[in-house]
Amino acid sequence: MEGVMHIFTPASAAWCGWTMLFLMLCALLSEMMQPGVISQTGASLRMRTERVYKDAPTNYLSQFLITLFRIGTLAMALYLCFYQEGPFSFDIFVVICGVVFLVTLLKMLGDVLVDYTFMLSRRFTPAYEHYANIITITSCILYPCVLVLMRYGNAIASRWVLGAVAVVFFALWIYRASRHFIESPRAVFYFILYLCTLELLPLGLILYLSSQTINYL
Repeated sequence: MEGVMHIFTPASAAWCGWTMLFLMLCALLSEMMQPGVISQTGASLRMRTERVYKDAPTNYLSQFLITLFRIGTLAMALYLCFYQEGPFSFDIFVVICGVVFLVTLLKMLGDVLVDYTFMLSRRFTPAYEHYANIITITSCILYPCVLVLMRYGNAIASRWVLGAVAVVFFALWIYRASRHFIESPRAVFYFILYLCTLELLPLGLILYLSSQTINYL
């Protein structure tokens, strides 16, 4: 109606609900195709090896779907974190998904380079598998938070929630990775160096690029 000011919120954008439903279906289908890929990730935190679901062969479609769930959930949280006003755009969400995917890909290449250079496969492979499990756990924690923030939250609340989830993620990752890499006092220095260059730097890059995307698109 003319003369009526329309207030845009994430909850008022129809595509948000459908997107969150799609992400939930991705997670459910992934679990159905490879039982344990989500439900047993918590148990893996207490184990030395990652394969807690009976050494089943990798189902690549299941891995693809759970990757979509992780990327989409984080991208939506980032959008809510930096969103100020105006229409909640699906195009911007897709760009943020691309940013998350690209930075994650670059991080994986950096991990492979470190693995190849220092010949850490014996310790690096199980550590990376635990890393994937921890991302799944934090995504599952983040998903219901995103649903609530879409309806009732704002940018400040979203930043607090995203920050709290990031703290949980890094606490879990440091706990698991330290068991694989820290075998001597000197190893502590290398672990901190790795944490700053291949964990904190990619996270900062994702935050910066996401905020710039929202501000300029």
